[in-house]
Amino acid sequence: MTSTPLDSFSHEWRKRRAANLRQGSLGGLLLLVALAFSLYVGQFDLWRLITGLPRITEFLGGMVPELHWATLSHDLADWFWGMEKWLALLWTTLMMALFGTAAGTVLGGALSFLAARNLGAASLTIFLVRRVMEIARSVPDLVWALLFLFAFGLGPLPGVLAIGLHTLGAQGKLFAEVNENIDMAPLEGIRASGGTWLDEIRLGVLPQVLPNFTSYSLWRFELNVRTATVMGFVGAGGIGIELYQAISLNYFADAGAILILVFLTVALIDMFSEWARLKLAGISPDHA
Repeated sequence: MTSTPLDSFSHEWRKRRAANLRQGSLGGLLLLVALAFSLYVGQFDLWRLITGLPRITEFLGGMVPELHWATLSHDLADWFWGMEKWLALLWTTLMMALFGTAAGTVLGGALSFLAARNLGAASLTIFLVRRVMEIARSVPDLVWALLFLFAFGLGPLPGVLAIGLHTLGAQGKLFAEVNENIDMAPLEGIRASGGTWLDEIRLGVLPQVLPNFTSYSLWRFELNVRTATVMGFVGAGGIGIELYQAISLNYFADAGAILILVFLTVALIDMFSEWARLKLAGISPDHA
């Protein structure tokens, strides 16, 4: 009995399904082994976790002083006694995050065109640029901050440099991936009409990737505000140093007030970022 094209297709389909099943089972087994090993190395203990949760509640409870409705304004004034100083430090943190984000995004964006495999850069250039960006983002930003603190001393500058360098590596990778998913037809048209490589980037690539670039930049700024806060723990300026001192000296109410200010700031940035992303996508916030 001769086989039909349908029989050949069914046989090939069953063979590939069996191969995919074997590969999926092997991958799942390796994942479970890696998960078990990570639990062992991380010393995960469910009982220890359950018994330790009340201590977290106790710590968080200490960050909120006793508030009474009859004297609420006075209690809040006492709680936020350092508002003027904290807002000034928070402003420094915001400016650190803004400048670091802007510098890292601009430089990472420029390098992303040399790291994308579809934009005509030489293989050696792509390899070198990608390795530079990997080094920039693989070293934790706090480590960069410590390095720059050793070189330039205490203050916001080491924090700005650390944020900018880490942002360069992260944004460069994200932007390069966006570049590699563009429609190449406009670039071919520009090239056929005698345009240069810069013309291709300016007229063919940027109009396609700019919305994604902007969205990633807003998200990175929001992330870097939190990063800049932690930078203060190592002496890199901003509100973080005040938060670290409050926790170290067991001034938990002060730490709670500072964290509330940081939370409100990040929440406002998040709402603005969401609004800006929706505007760029042409979506009305009322229908999101």
